[in-house]
Amino acid sequence: MGTNLGEPDGHMGERIQQFYEERAKGGVGLIIIGVASVAYPAGACIVNQVAISDDQYLPGLESLTRRVHGHGAKVAVQIQHAGKVARQDIPGGRAMLVPSAFEYDVGDLLNDLTDDELYSVTADSYREGAKLEFHPMTLDDIDKAVERFADASDRAKRAGFDGIEIHGGHGYLISSFISPKTNKRTDAYGGSVEKRARFLVEVIRAVRERVGEGFPVWCRLDGREILTDGGISLEDAHETAVLAEAAGVDAIHVSAYGNPSMGAAFTEAPLVQQPCGFIELAESIKKKVGIPVIAVGRIEPEQGDAIIRKGKADFIAMARKLITDPELPSKLINGHAEDLRPCICCYTCVGEIFLNKPLVCAVNTTAGREFEMVRKEADKQKRVLVVGGGPAGMEAARIAALRGHSVTLCEREKQLGGTVFFASMLYPENGGLIDWLRTQVLKLPVDIRLGQEVIPEFVKEVDPQIVIVAVGARRDPPEIQGVDRSHVLGGDDLRSLMTGSDSRVADEEFTFFQRLLLNLGKVTGLLRNQPLVRAMTKFWMPIGNRVAIVGGGLVGVEVAAFLAERKREVFLIEEGRILGVELGIPRRWRVLHELREMGVNLHMETKVESIGEKDMTLVSTEGERKTLETDSVIIATGVQENLSLAEDLRALGCEVHLAGDCSGVGYIEGAMRDAARIAWEI
Repeated sequence: MGTNLGEPDGHMGERIQQFYEERAKGGVGLIIIGVASVAYPAGACIVNQVAISDDQYLPGLESLTRRVHGHGAKVAVQIQHAGKVARQDIPGGRAMLVPSAFEYDVGDLLNDLTDDELYSVTADSYREGAKLEFHPMTLDDIDKAVERFADASDRAKRAGFDGIEIHGGHGYLISSFISPKTNKRTDAYGGSVEKRARFLVEVIRAVRERVGEGFPVWCRLDGREILTDGGISLEDAHETAVLAEAAGVDAIHVSAYGNPSMGAAFTEAPLVQQPCGFIELAESIKKKVGIPVIAVGRIEPEQGDAIIRKGKADFIAMARKLITDPELPSKLINGHAEDLRPCICCYTCVGEIFLNKPLVCAVNTTAGREFEMVRKEADKQKRVLVVGGGPAGMEAARIAALRGHSVTLCEREKQLGGTVFFASMLYPENGGLIDWLRTQVLKLPVDIRLGQEVIPEFVKEVDPQIVIVAVGARRDPPEIQGVDRSHVLGGDDLRSLMTGSDSRVADEEFTFFQRLLLNLGKVTGLLRNQPLVRAMTKFWMPIGNRVAIVGGGLVGVEVAAFLAERKREVFLIEEGRILGVELGIPRRWRVLHELREMGVNLHMETKVESIGEKDMTLVSTEGERKTLETDSVIIATGVQENLSLAEDLRALGCEVHLAGDCSGVGYIEGAMRDAARIAWEI
């Protein structure tokens, strides 16, 4: 996986070396360094891509292999030329290499990006000397490219790598030859599968000749191209895999590729949203070859065990899960599966790379920052009071306790989780993070006080030297004319309805069975994603059939998806041009695609003028008015910083630090980042 953690000149610096070394420490068997460019700077797809195109890069590569080997892990390098997606060729004024004439189709990729995001993505294209141009490769070009791969493989072996993965997928140069969508050649490199795979076969043979027999070499292939008319089919992949085996590879790493002009397609492949989404492809290819098959694609550890046990694949590859928790293998080996920090599939990691920024992780703030975050015990143990039991509060309490501080964690509700406890019903993956944080603080010497209001008497009892306030945001509903509150709900109202605690719901509307399910969820801690309660709300929920949601941010779009899935007719109203701006770009593509597929009525650049008993009036930025008939209205705006408690505590003489949404809305990523920074510094 590309990380964008290399240096701007292609060298492998301390930042990326420590990132991979941390995964080696965590017990990984084999690390595959992502997308090392064989022709750097030509053919590079990300700004801080690692180069393997010249001996000048050997010192950093050698240093990395020594460090990884020092922890008992093996390390391979994935060699690549990006071809038609070599974004860094554009500012460099270089034509991108393609097998045949090619026209770039932007499609809908940029439609759901903010102005700032558009600038980040496209700024390089406007540099002096930049050009968007494609060069169909001549036979001489092909020979030189094959030699580039061979040279890179020799360099990798000399640098101490234990193996080489030839990247033949994901729309890169080799893949563009294999795909009938992009390869329209009529010579020996185009036409049949055997001819389209000839470039790959020549690369494999050249690499094998250079590194010799017995040195592991394998290739990554697309099992198919998804949502791509005339793309690679599974049958094509079968034949290509057989040809690759005959050419001398030791394994096949099965991935897939999506239509690059469709944002939603990217979340089907290669960044698969569906759990175990590529397993059928891997299993199918395994039946055609006699060499091992590597499977990848949102695979949980227990699923990986089953896949190998059933003979569907021979190795399991993970990327995002090891970004989130580099100690995943060691925790499994030592029987501590409950301590695995979960990936919540928010796509923040990849979203940052789209914006030409280094990888970050929403739930593991040290990922990609290992080189600058020094983790050590506190020089002096202090009494720390953490106010608020959401992600920010629990993460602050966890790290502070690990450093040796005496920690008291207060939450005014009867359970930990904060607003994410509710939000996990809308997006179940969030619940895994709450479960993990809860498990960690319960294992540590943290004094947890549930149902506890932080009043002066309590503060005097705890007598903290430091207070971390993580109470979440304040919600101020917008000023709207003629609001009839009986059917207008805010975030807290909706949470109460979904958890069965809203006083406006008559007892007869809540059956004994429904209350039993909800109480079961509360008692067992399953209310975040519990199948029973989620299934029950799919068929029952005390909210009208025509629902208008005011506010198209993260909360608005998730509530819209939740209600549309439950067969409500949903109208989503947003004053801005873009919906879901707080979501990582790939997840935004996925969520908005699903909203459109479910028929949610989207009204961007539109304000609510008034709300009546059964209707509401909207006004567009052009001044056009329209009336919507509605049964229920949900207000998903008005989230503000919440500083009153911090001010009260400072008035008591406390040293106060703010974490999470109370100091500015940053959602899970911001909450975890603030909490970690504060807890490591105090």
